[in-house]
Amino acid sequence: MDALKMKEALHFRKLIDVLLDPNLYADLVLRGGYFINVITREIYEADVAIKGEYILMVGDAKDLIGPKTTVEEIRGKFVSPGFIDSHMHFESAMLTCTEFSKLSIPTGTTTLIGDPHEIGNVLGVHGMKAMIEEAKTLPNRILFTIPCAVPDAPGLETSGFDVSAKDMKDLLTDPYVQGIGEIQSFSNIKPVYDHAPELIDDLVAAVSYANSIGKTVEGNAPGLFGKELAAHIISGGTHVSCHETTTKEEMIEKLRYGVSVFMREGSSQRNMAECIRAITEEGLDSRNAILVSDDMVPADLLKYGHMNDIIRRTIAEGIDPVEAIQMATINPATHFGFKDVGIIAPGKKADIAIISDLTNMTIDQVYLKGKKAAEKGELTIEIAPYTYPETVKKSIKRKVVTKEELIIKATGNQARVRAIEAIPFQNLTGESEFTLNVKEGIIQPCLQQDVLPLLVVERHGRTGRIGKTFLHGFDLKSGAIAESVAHDTHNIIVTGTNYEDMVTAVNRVIAMDGGIAMIKDSKVVGDLPLRIGGLMTDELTGKEMSEKVDKLSKLAKEELGCGMEVPFMHLSFWSLVTSPKWKITDMGLIDVDKFEVIPTII
Repeated sequence: MDALKMKEALHFRKLIDVLLDPNLYADLVLRGGYFINVITREIYEADVAIKGEYILMVGDAKDLIGPKTTVEEIRGKFVSPGFIDSHMHFESAMLTCTEFSKLSIPTGTTTLIGDPHEIGNVLGVHGMKAMIEEAKTLPNRILFTIPCAVPDAPGLETSGFDVSAKDMKDLLTDPYVQGIGEIQSFSNIKPVYDHAPELIDDLVAAVSYANSIGKTVEGNAPGLFGKELAAHIISGGTHVSCHETTTKEEMIEKLRYGVSVFMREGSSQRNMAECIRAITEEGLDSRNAILVSDDMVPADLLKYGHMNDIIRRTIAEGIDPVEAIQMATINPATHFGFKDVGIIAPGKKADIAIISDLTNMTIDQVYLKGKKAAEKGELTIEIAPYTYPETVKKSIKRKVVTKEELIIKATGNQARVRAIEAIPFQNLTGESEFTLNVKEGIIQPCLQQDVLPLLVVERHGRTGRIGKTFLHGFDLKSGAIAESVAHDTHNIIVTGTNYEDMVTAVNRVIAMDGGIAMIKDSKVVGDLPLRIGGLMTDELTGKEMSEKVDKLSKLAKEELGCGMEVPFMHLSFWSLVTSPKWKITDMGLIDVDKFEVIPTII
């Protein structure tokens, strides 16, 4: 028996003593609350007795109250297991694990399953390990599902480092690694099968190893049905999840196949309301329906909450409150095979959320391993700031760009071009064609048609390529926006109403060692340095970041006239080549369904 199991066994022996020895007592009793039983889907009045990190019992705990027992009177309030976010990216919040947790814990979320896919694309295994080491310092539970293939689409995009099955043994043996993350390299089933079958071979090898050591595997199956969905499920070792389900029809088929559907409800992508119809309208069993955030900006965490807000929205769609809570507690715990969280029962970890208003999911108190961690929306514990090593900074290898490098050229007076069609609150895109004017051999943006140049500048120092196409639907009236957050390989993505401001925006991102830059009339309107891999910062607290991002969003609307909500997050997803239909990488315009680069100029 290893040391960890031995320690747990000794703790359990002490719990038995406390329960059966009349001279021993609980450390803490939450008395008189309405207990939410996510096992039986009941609510009833009961005490919860706690010893150390563990639950002693649920019921009448008066015999466990001694002279040194802390008693919290919670009559009229509801006792729930702490919430689990089963799929999220710290990089999307642009925050370290530490600062994200400071915002998340007071909302009742006690377990986070982070996917370090983004830092893995920029810095490889070294970057992922740096994030895992930070998580080990925190009081909440943070586990990681790591990518087994970087980049997702070799030959169509350029990452900072490559990751493959050969890297899995080193990563998966870490106890803070839950398993393999979203297997995006096999999301576009037929194109990958036809054009890059070697990706499947490497994926199956990685998955086989993960399964052999008891690790889980997460899927990524946007728009898949029938044989293609079946192939994706098998590639993940027969039981996978999917956080890219966007329609009721997808939800139904995936639930019928036993897929754990991670119903995404984040800051820029919201799919829960459509997915939940499979349950509210068709009556399907919800045991494999799981709520996740995927991507959250700090302002939303502060203003609305985290998993508590997603549960609230689910209740508003007609789901019983206890069933909605199951989707963020016992359902994910079952999916991941967690034995000690997700329910409140004897011997489980005392990760608990006290809810004062069940309909609005107002969190009154939060307990982590039996200790009060937050009350009335504020932390009651100290969490020290975390500084990342310099080895994960200065990841921008690109030198400054010139206008000549960024312009899109054509002959004649007009050009027929292809343009990516933006879809608000989705990482899916459409496809469009437009006729644009050509002046002095340069294709001009057209604000009347809302068609702008969209470019990706390779920044890892591996190719120097610049991919070029056009974008429709961003609703930008002036200036330019560039950022080093561009899923999944995180090169520099830029769009704008004129090439001069686009050049300045890209060069500002380079000068900051990564981040977001907004330019108007060749002047900086607003910027945000993100020096950790060009993705995150350890220089701002979560609240400071929230204020900064909120200010940038307002400036984007007021100074640049951008009508799209959360513009930086939307911009970052238009290079995600695992999600249909057209995307842009440093290689150019990508037809995702055909798995090929297509010309922008028709």
